[in-house]
Amino acid sequence: MTALATTDFARTAALFHALSDVARVEIVAVLLDGEHCVCELMDVVGAAQSRLSYHLKVLKEAGLVTDRREGRWSYYTLNRNAIVEAESLLGRLRPRAKRGLSGGCCG
Repeated sequence: MTALATTDFARTAALFHALSDVARVEIVAVLLDGEHCVCELMDVVGAAQSRLSYHLKVLKEAGLVTDRREGRWSYYTLNRNAIVEAESLLGRLRPRAKRGLSGGCCG
């Protein structure tokens, strides 16, 4: 596996920042089942519309969700490629973590 480039560090940080809140992880879990409108997400997550909008904005800016408008409703879908990307980025950190477990500074 290749080492992470500096741009990968920024992307990794953005993805994991977006997933650093319980409500956002819950939204991602709900969206694994498919597209949902904001009103459905409000019921499931138990957040006020303004708070839910903030969480959806963070997830969208990180590329984890996409949205579409239909009339006055917004529908959100999980960007599964971003989940795969997050897993891949984390996987590329694994060799560094293992080196740190071997003892010594240069293990």
